[in-house]
Amino acid sequence: MHHNHRNRLLAGALLTAALSGCGDTDDPTAQGLLDTEGTRDPWLVQYLVPGADFLGVHGLTFDADDNLYVGSVIGQTIYRVDTTTGEAEIFVGPPEGMADDLEFGPDGTLVWTSILTGKVHARSPDGSIRVLAEDLPGINSVAFDNDGRLFVTQVLWGDALWELDPKGEREPRQVIADQGHLNGFDFSRSGELYGPLLYKGKVVRVDVDSGELATVASGFRIPVAVNLDSRDNLYVPDTALGRIVRVDIDNGEKTLVASLTPGIDNLALDSRDRLFVTNMVDNAILQVNTRTGATRTLTHSALAVPGGIDVVREDGVDQVYLADLFSFKRVDGDSGAVTELKRGLRDRLEMPMTVSVRRGRATTSSWFTNAVQVMDLNTGESLAIYHDLDHPVDALEIEPGVVLVAEQGRGRLLRLSGEQGTERKTLRKDLPGMAALRALPPDDADDPVRYVYLTDTQEGKLLRIDVRDGSSKVIAAGLQQPEGFDLTTEGDIVLAEVGQRRLVRIDPEDGEVTEIARNLAIGFPAAAGTPPGYVQTGVGVSPSGAIYVSADRSSGMYKIVPQQADGTH
Repeated sequence: MHHNHRNRLLAGALLTAALSGCGDTDDPTAQGLLDTEGTRDPWLVQYLVPGADFLGVHGLTFDADDNLYVGSVIGQTIYRVDTTTGEAEIFVGPPEGMADDLEFGPDGTLVWTSILTGKVHARSPDGSIRVLAEDLPGINSVAFDNDGRLFVTQVLWGDALWELDPKGEREPRQVIADQGHLNGFDFSRSGELYGPLLYKGKVVRVDVDSGELATVASGFRIPVAVNLDSRDNLYVPDTALGRIVRVDIDNGEKTLVASLTPGIDNLALDSRDRLFVTNMVDNAILQVNTRTGATRTLTHSALAVPGGIDVVREDGVDQVYLADLFSFKRVDGDSGAVTELKRGLRDRLEMPMTVSVRRGRATTSSWFTNAVQVMDLNTGESLAIYHDLDHPVDALEIEPGVVLVAEQGRGRLLRLSGEQGTERKTLRKDLPGMAALRALPPDDADDPVRYVYLTDTQEGKLLRIDVRDGSSKVIAAGLQQPEGFDLTTEGDIVLAEVGQRRLVRIDPEDGEVTEIARNLAIGFPAAAGTPPGYVQTGVGVSPSGAIYVSADRSSGMYKIVPQQADGTH
């Protein structure tokens, strides 16, 4: 591999701060290029897409004083949100704060479900936090009945309704199981439980003592939650259609309340029966007028959970393809404009967390749904979906119909081929720290890929692997949690070293590491039981020399470009 050292775009770059002064900012990491003495090509780091407080937003509830609290699963945080301004502050931080749903009990205790860890937490009014229950995969929804009895459900990775002891002294009691994934539920004034069955498209009433179940209303696409107001009007969001419907619990009559975008996750009513909903695709909290259907946005962001990226130069402009967990997006490298290509819960989409683009096809992976998907970028058609994988943390198509998967859950590099990927060959095993894959472009673009690079975030290594026999070579070692990376046109590697919260260049010939930028909002800590790379910090390098980096700590995206000696870029 030959290098043009004179023209290498990434040589000799050194940043000790995250931005240099284009525009005013209050960001303490953005106060300017601090130390460029002795460097030839300092870099300008800027936000191409601004971020947000939340790394995904899900359940929400009100306390007795009508203060709003919302939960983030991937962000592992509970926030208190001002319903007037949309300003958010952390109430319970990581890792305990992972909340898919949350509710206050009669004594002011807040209880929430941590779906990825299978735990139920409780925070007493004095601020102490304890675990009420654990070993409940897919623990999802929570509510207190009128007498202060506490109930939770499992969905997706389980299917049961449980009663828990609010003091955590008695063992959980299973009320009903295999009912069809009972999601966000609520209790009526008469003490009956109402909730949606995700996979059966209906709302049911459950007697929590006998387990008896009765259908109240049906005909929904994907009903995700219910809530009752002070007069027992039942509100149901249909996340696939983006509709909120009011249901008469006596006769099942349905009335459209509002039409929103698909991706609604949960809802809550305050003491004045004002309705608020979250939309996880838009990272948004909305207030919905139940009389007119009008909405007011408290907060939202262009990106929700930005992960892996890949860059393609189209008509002279960088197009950054982004796996945003709840959607698949394209970002204009010049303007930062975000285009939604596929929307989760509406389109056929396997919750993408990484993406690689080759020959007009995008390959995404998701450890969240344990799937890999191949899509045609021209038509938007889903060409293949591969299931039965254990935490696939990255994937790429090395030739049409042949996909290489970094299956972190089994610590192996897997080659999939044949119909539905039924032909599976293990190229390498004993690699539990895998984080990101990139192909070395073959000499001829039409040739199959022969070599790939792979980061091992636990061992702190960058490996080069021959896809023919699985043999490998260590390119660089001693890195702190290396994640996403990309190759320059000269063959150098630009890599996110998230343990140092910095971006570096690596020379593949001698493994020399040179810092490009530091103090980046990258490297969100992994939750227990999830892949060590968690939300992959994606890196994409354009032929123009611009570098794009997803920022999971801020839900945004950086653009990093060379800055000339006169300050232009």
